[in-house]
Amino acid sequence: MLRRLFFFFFYFIIVTKSFSQTRDTLHGQDSLSPDTLTITSGKLALKALLWKPSGTAPFPTIIFCHGSYETNDRYDVLQQTSVLGDLFANNGYLFFGLFRRGTGLSKDQGENGADLMTKAFKEKGQEERNKVQVHQLQTDQLQDMISGLSYLRQRKDVDTTRIAVLGHSFGGSLAMLVAEHNRHLQAAVIFGAAGYSWNLSSQLRTLLFNAAKNITVPVMIIHAKNDYSTNPGYALDSAMNLFHKRHLLKIYPSFGTSQLEGHNIIFLNTGIWQNDVFNFLRTNLN
Repeated sequence: MLRRLFFFFFYFIIVTKSFSQTRDTLHGQDSLSPDTLTITSGKLALKALLWKPSGTAPFPTIIFCHGSYETNDRYDVLQQTSVLGDLFANNGYLFFGLFRRGTGLSKDQGENGADLMTKAFKEKGQEERNKVQVHQLQTDQLQDMISGLSYLRQRKDVDTTRIAVLGHSFGGSLAMLVAEHNRHLQAAVIFGAAGYSWNLSSQLRTLLFNAAKNITVPVMIIHAKNDYSTNPGYALDSAMNLFHKRHLLKIYPSFGTSQLEGHNIIFLNTGIWQNDVFNFLRTNLN
């Protein structure tokens, strides 16, 4: 118990320092106040945050797929999303951070997908968790993102010809599926997609291989070298080469002192990737 408490304390110090470094990277840019919105997804009323850039609308737009967070997760999805919201808005993009059912500002709406996966693992093991994960990606979680996109396409300040999806971790896998199923997107950027689950789930690998085959928009695939696994990045790169799909794979140097920090470079080290990502978006959202 003491060792676990020590680990949590140590990680809190590391993450606090890393977010401080990220704020230093953003020094000189404005910290923007987002609008809080309510989005209907089936019978649910999900919350979202919307960061608006300066300038004249309509704007190129980013819809963000956050990762998987348990109800009582010690990581702050709101803080992490805000790091990205400020960064993208200060670079001219309208940034839409939708909190899917059971998570963050939508904590009181529907069942939390991460909780369902944890429950399945505890009761029946890894294979059952894999089934729940893939089911979530193909149903409730995907539906929430499609609802978010439908909302965005109704806004007059959104340039509907320049919308990209950005995803992290579980949300990176989800972003691939969103891009596969929605023909209104122009690009996808995925950080650490399936980094934790790839080696454990043949169902997830099959799902993402199929998405790579069917997807029609350019995809940027990103990992840090010390992510839980870079295998999904290299495997999807190979698959997209095989299917002649437009894409870019970036494996950045190891960041921090743990796989968790490497997995979270999207929030903890924006300086390492932002030029590459914004160049990719400028090229493909034209």
